[in-house]
Amino acid sequence: MTYQIEYAYVCHIGRIRNNNEDNFWCCGETLPAQNQGMDHIRSGSVSQSELPLLAVFDGMGGESCGEMASFLAAKACGDFYIQNKKEIFDQPETFLEDACKAMNRAVCSYSEENKIRSMGTTAAMLVFTGDGAYGCNLGDSRIYEAGSGQFCKVSKDHVLGGSLFGKSPLLQYVGIPESSMALEPSMAKLSSEPGKRYLLCSDGLTDMLSDGEIADILTREITVQETVEVLLERTLKKGGRDNATIILCEVREKEKNWLQKLIDKLYKRYEGE
Repeated sequence: MTYQIEYAYVCHIGRIRNNNEDNFWCCGETLPAQNQGMDHIRSGSVSQSELPLLAVFDGMGGESCGEMASFLAAKACGDFYIQNKKEIFDQPETFLEDACKAMNRAVCSYSEENKIRSMGTTAAMLVFTGDGAYGCNLGDSRIYEAGSGQFCKVSKDHVLGGSLFGKSPLLQYVGIPESSMALEPSMAKLSSEPGKRYLLCSDGLTDMLSDGEIADILTREITVQETVEVLLERTLKKGGRDNATIILCEVREKEKNWLQKLIDKLYKRYEGE
């Protein structure tokens, strides 16, 4: 059965930072390299049959390198998706792995050409296939799943243990030179049953809100746009110390058209005879 995917998203600069190092790819939408985030929440709807892709990127690196890394990754992600979209149906994991490699090449090439030592970005991606969904991530941008009274984190944080001073270094990210370390994205096979919600977000959200707070908001019976509004408001109210990117989608059973409704009605009448 084909489902409808309702989604809402925002990329906010936060209350402290002067620049925005986050970016995203959401059903064809992204931000330019130099931006101040979004001034409002956007929303939309897409059929699962279109094999939609959602992704969040959190760049890192000094002197504007972070925003360039996240932009390059988002652009490479979108370009790869447009050129190889058909692969999602039969080989979703291969598609996601190859997308990560394409993003990594784009960031590494820019870094080498401009003689930049430290530059990279996290990535959290979600793609819908014909019979489910697949999540993929590098770094500490996260993917959460909610539905049927359940809530869990389905992504893996690629971080080096705990740190007493600041953020822990990332073990995996987009921008790793092939000669230094193998790119090993984490994969998760997910369901696409009606009512399921998936949240993709940068650490600008998860550093401000606990999993419990996110679960409480995500499981409320409000629309995806209202949910994103509450998540962002709570994040900013708690300080908004970093850029925050939030993409939330919900699987909805596709409404039948008039012809299908007529067929179902005739079929029921036939069964009753």
